Amino acid sequence: MNETAVYAGSFDPPTNGHVWMIEQGARLFDRLIVAAARNPEKGYTYELDQRIGWLEEICKAHPNVEVASLENEFLAHYAERTDARFVIRGIRNEADYQYERGMRYVNSDLNENLATVFLMPPRELCEISSSFVKGMIGPDGWEPVVKRYVPTCVFEDLCQEHCHE
Repeated sequence: MNETAVYAGSFDPPTNGHVWMIEQGARLFDRLIVAAARNPEKGYTYELDQRIGWLEEICKAHPNVEVASLENEFLAHYAERTDARFVIRGIRNEADYQYERGMRYVNSDLNENLATVFLMPPRELCEISSSFVKGMIGPDGWEPVVKRYVPTCVFEDLCQEHCHE
């Protein structure tokens, strides 16, 4: 049976933690859809097109992974529309668990056939978040610090945008 999963997020910007999740999803499922979300209620630092471009570059190593956008639609409904029976979510800490547990129940209320698979990244990736990365950009010497936490394509664009200031 071909199994499809969705990994959705803002990816604003993608981090090495996101890369790890994508690699695991590509390994565990026949088809993985990485969906960059655009929520009108949320402010993003990077435009959807840029986030999608980064994800396409990151995912090109995995032939069973496709990149899409998720706009104005519940994840559970998107999963149903794309024939995905699973969503994958990362759990880095207790706060993530509390939030994701609630979302799991809401998603199953909206789509009873949808299962959530929780993945816990390795210790060295547990503290990385997009917000953390964005907060590190700017002070003198930020480049080698941020470079450790994001994929090369993201780092190159961040440098191009911020190194000339």
